[in-house]
Amino acid sequence: MTTKLPLIALADRHPGVTKAIGDGYCEAAAVCFSRHHQPPADLMLDCEGDSSKCSAEWVAPDQRTKSAWANEIDATEAGAYGVSLAAIELAKGLVAIGRAETLTGADYYVAPLGASADDLEDCVRLEVSGTDKGSPSVIQQRLKAKIGQAAAGVSNLPAIALVVGFRERVIVIAKLGNAS
Repeated sequence: MTTKLPLIALADRHPGVTKAIGDGYCEAAAVCFSRHHQPPADLMLDCEGDSSKCSAEWVAPDQRTKSAWANEIDATEAGAYGVSLAAIELAKGLVAIGRAETLTGADYYVAPLGASADDLEDCVRLEVSGTDKGSPSVIQQRLKAKIGQAAAGVSNLPAIALVVGFRERVIVIAKLGNAS
């Protein structure tokens, strides 16, 4: 049985994401996946070299939704945030507790459920990227770039980079220092 990617209702599990933002990320991900696939779609989840399958389910977007997310760059970025939060929850049991500040080399702080946003001691920085049409080699290059960005960040917290390939149906996760 393939595990479901928990893309729906992100705000119910991720205290650092509001309902509006979580729903927007889910909507953007649906637009991105629908450019290439019909729901549901099996994805390959590569977490630090361990590969497994998961299934992404979404509601096929109507024309209004496609028009609202017509900017490919914005849709891909927002969709990647949604998929990445669902993937890090599935793969590592981590949830978003808040957005990371500028120059930290990350997009989100993630931590085990129950951790406080007031104390970043248990947090990990999560740096995210998405590509709509990128090939496997583009996805790997993007992962290395994101590891570099996290390393250059003004923070001593551990970091994870995650890249979503919508056409390729792949999610790749690597810890800082472990990019392949």
